[in-house]
Amino acid sequence: MGRPFRRAYPAGHGAVKFIETELAGAWLIELEPAVDERGFFARSWCQREFAEHGLDSQLVQCNISYNARRGTLRGMHYQAAPHGETKLVRVTRGAIYDVLLDVRADSPTFGRWQAFELSADNRRALYIPEGVAHGFQTLSDDAEVFYQMGAFYHPQAARGIRWDDPRFAIAWPEAERTISERDRGYSLWQEASHE
Repeated sequence: MGRPFRRAYPAGHGAVKFIETELAGAWLIELEPAVDERGFFARSWCQREFAEHGLDSQLVQCNISYNARRGTLRGMHYQAAPHGETKLVRVTRGAIYDVLLDVRADSPTFGRWQAFELSADNRRALYIPEGVAHGFQTLSDDAEVFYQMGAFYHPQAARGIRWDDPRFAIAWPEAERTISERDRGYSLWQEASHE
């Protein structure tokens, strides 16, 4: 028989750290690693902790976005009600400039945006509530983004806002941009129907 299991880290270690952003209901998530001579161990998701903060703790899908070139821009995306989705976004390789844009008509922060650098090195994540549009621009080649989703993808509910809509004036860091035809084709906010 093997030896009995002995916890290598103190009980209660590794809780995630929740930091409020400037946008209502959006949170920056940081790890609180337990470190020893081997490296570290950290919890990156806990249904109970997310629920205790009043956040959607249901996860139904995980997605990966791989981006070959620095400057790749994706966004700004969201799903319309009743198929609104929460997202927990982190970078597993490389780095991105991650942008949240509040497009909830009843929100006190409607029309505001905020950006964060997410990278494999800083191991931060963003919790994005329903009705907040999301996009990013890669700051490195070979950037990989991991999404945990709170709702199933419904193509008919997919919406987008132009990345360069002057109403919101998002400041993107990279002048060189690779953008899909679909993302280039989104309407400006005032021209579009937003249910």
